[in-house]
Amino acid sequence: MAADSDNRDPDKSSVADVCLLLRAHAEARWLSNELVPVVREVEQRATISDQQLATALAYLEVLWLEACARARETESARVELDALGSGDRELSDKAQRYHAAVRRLREGVERRVARLLAVPDTGALPRTRDDSPLRRHAHRSLRGRPTRP
Repeated sequence: MAADSDNRDPDKSSVADVCLLLRAHAEARWLSNELVPVVREVEQRATISDQQLATALAYLEVLWLEACARARETESARVELDALGSGDRELSDKAQRYHAAVRRLREGVERRVARLLAVPDTGALPRTRDDSPLRRHAHRSLRGRPTRP
């Protein structure tokens, strides 16, 4: 009987590695270019009026939901890679290191957004029908665990 690694398709594994690299890169760029600037603006409350703050917080919540969707896509790419194994160890290592870096970025941004939106820790979030979309979806996916429909 062939070893488990002999059954892996190196082409599929390489595609999965590249997919994870691309997804992680896209998520990192989006977080850095779209979400973090809004977080910074809201954190500097002295520079914006109360009306602008309310608008910025609403926009931040929308961006947060988009960040959740992007995180789910990245995590799905990681799950796919884990399921396939790797044909190219060096490429796989790079993909996994980049993924880990993006998760650290994601977690740092998550703490800042949660503080700004006054969202309690995920363990304390009630799971009731009238929860905001932020509470239902955002934290689960930003913790690196894909949500299930």
